[in-house]
Amino acid sequence: REKGCSMSQSQSLQITSGPVSRPLDAGLRCPGAAVLVTCALVFLTATLRAEGVRLAVFDVDATPPVGSMMAYDPVKAQGELGLRGRGVILLGAGEPIVLCAVDWIGISNEGHDVFRQRLADAAGTTPQRVAVHTVHQHDAPQCDFGIERLLRERGLPLGPYEGSFARAALERLTAAVRASLSESKPVTHLGLGKAEVREVASNRRILGPDGKVRATRWTATPDPALRAEPEGTIDPVVSLVSFWNGNQPLAVLSYYACHPQSYYRTGIANPDFPGIARFLRQQQVPDALHVHFNGAGGNLGAGKYNDGSHAMRWVLAQRLADGMKRAWEATEKFPLNLKDVGWEVVPVAMPPAAHLKESELEAALRGSDKSLQSGAAAQLLWLQRCQAGHRTELSCLRLGPARVLHMPGELFVEYQLAAKQMRHDLFIAMAAYGDYGPGYIGTAMAYEQGGYETGPRASNLAPDVEAVLLDSLRKLLRDD
Repeated sequence: REKGCSMSQSQSLQITSGPVSRPLDAGLRCPGAAVLVTCALVFLTATLRAEGVRLAVFDVDATPPVGSMMAYDPVKAQGELGLRGRGVILLGAGEPIVLCAVDWIGISNEGHDVFRQRLADAAGTTPQRVAVHTVHQHDAPQCDFGIERLLRERGLPLGPYEGSFARAALERLTAAVRASLSESKPVTHLGLGKAEVREVASNRRILGPDGKVRATRWTATPDPALRAEPEGTIDPVVSLVSFWNGNQPLAVLSYYACHPQSYYRTGIANPDFPGIARFLRQQQVPDALHVHFNGAGGNLGAGKYNDGSHAMRWVLAQRLADGMKRAWEATEKFPLNLKDVGWEVVPVAMPPAAHLKESELEAALRGSDKSLQSGAAAQLLWLQRCQAGHRTELSCLRLGPARVLHMPGELFVEYQLAAKQMRHDLFIAMAAYGDYGPGYIGTAMAYEQGGYETGPRASNLAPDVEAVLLDSLRKLLRDD
């Protein structure tokens, strides 16, 4: 009954029972329809809350078509395994909680904002209760509607930021989320399991006698001398969080920290070795949707164990799948009630790097070197968001004895290890590669050590980001 709109009961039912797939800014034919859709979602959520914890799952194709631009190259052909956008919705414990992982290199800034808002609207919740992450494959798209807007305003080539495909994929995601709500199932138990993954991850940063980075061991390392260097600081554990209805598994969420590249620049969108491992596990446990999240692997890669040959993709996938299998076999189940589920959010102001200077970035955008323009646009947008008071929302999902942390950027593994040290008594899992805007997120010491990851091309943050994030992790992990 908004603004004089009147409907019969049958008309109301017709509107609320069908999917609403129009863009947010397009409006609806009747001003009251949006209110009715929202009321229907609220009613459904309240009904499910009375029944206990429930779970809905969604899964869509996120593969760009031939001719579409990926992060580095246009798509020239389709592969056997495409890219997926997958996730789960927890219902009943307050407003719905949405966890989503997309097989793209990154979703950043305004793109990340829009994805969270749209998925929240589809699930009948708020953006603060939506976590959107990418797995960070490199033969995959990149999304940032803010950078797209900035480049378009200046008449510059959009390159990988042309957002037509991203918007189409988002429409499919929101439709899948909305449709999944009516297919939700009861959750009686939580499953927790972990296992070591052998000979996959290694640290990328090789230090010299002076404590500075002397070499970077990239994710594909043909140099046998660099492959022979020690494995370095990693987190070798893959963590599995599963949801069960009695003896039936409904979804399995896996968390493992490592850059997911075996080789890339192929012109074929592919999910690389984590996507293959996920596919293998999906075949072995077909009743449950398998969703993979990349942990804090900003300074990790497969370089010690990967010479870049095409055969190694399958080898790395099998090794990761083997770790997932052993974590599944080690899974312990716990009863899951409404009181066992919680959601905590800590907004943080992440300090921009001192090398980000607005006048210099604007000059780079106006310059003749086209290779610098998209990078300058990304850094300028991040700086402007920081100056405008933007806060990045970190979140933690409480599931009985487990805590699942949701973090931004290409986070260094030390943050994941620190979180586990803070709460030895809990099962800790971490998903990084949320908002991709800040780029690499090193430790204070890493910024002193130099190297690619903490250099001015890769990181948009100041070294004191470490204190900000560690303090936030303590807040998220404390028991009130």
